[in-house]
Amino acid sequence: MLLPLDRERLKAQFNAAQPFRWIEIYPFLEPEFAQTLAASYPDFESSRKQGTEFAAVNEQRKVQIVDSMKFPDPVKKLNDLLASPEFLADMEYITGIPRLLADTELEGGGMHVTGARGRLDVHVDFNLTEKGLHRRLNILVYLNPVWEKAWGGNIELWDKEVKTLHHSFEPLINRCVLFETNEISYHGVSPVKCPDSQVRKSFAAYYYTEEAPAHWDGSKHTTVFRARPNEVMRGSLLMPLENAKRRARQEVRKAKAIVKKLIGRQ
Repeated sequence: MLLPLDRERLKAQFNAAQPFRWIEIYPFLEPEFAQTLAASYPDFESSRKQGTEFAAVNEQRKVQIVDSMKFPDPVKKLNDLLASPEFLADMEYITGIPRLLADTELEGGGMHVTGARGRLDVHVDFNLTEKGLHRRLNILVYLNPVWEKAWGGNIELWDKEVKTLHHSFEPLINRCVLFETNEISYHGVSPVKCPDSQVRKSFAAYYYTEEAPAHWDGSKHTTVFRARPNEVMRGSLLMPLENAKRRARQEVRKAKAIVKKLIGRQ
């Protein structure tokens, strides 16, 4: 299913990449398998019934399916491939990160289906799981046989100040983008402007280590969103309001947990 990897070339590209370490592998899979994968994805309405739809300021009209039992057979094969010992060994060699662990629960990963008018703002991902594993790599596989430039939906790689867009890739079928997850790996998806009859299809997986990366300062954070330079209103008003709502929800959950614990003691 996987095309041969030129490990030496990819290793050199990964280490030389800017503004953080990344590589593009294109084509990534056997073409026939990639087409089969793409054809197995549900449309937007069907995906809503199988997964979780995001409707926040920072992430809209995107459905995520993480339950591998709901994956079509071709997607199950891709998921198994990306978590296989052989592929993990390749990733360890290319990135220089030893003892990588695949995420069997696909927290934040899995099948992603984004509809027209969808968006994902620029962000860095959470750095630590509830189990204490350190997030080290993101791998994204795109599965859109038909995609026009005017439809947007590009994966974007930004500098640490989110001032300069360094790279932008169309989500074309059989394109894979892998990058290191750290405090400067700002990335996002440009607004999706495809027709209602189309969806943006991708598969995401993440890799972890038990050991902390050298750059870790000991702090834990969730996903951190930033506005693009031309998104003044979003950055000055909409994002702060969304953050305030998120903090309020977290405090309510904490309060409920405390009350439940106290009641349980009675």
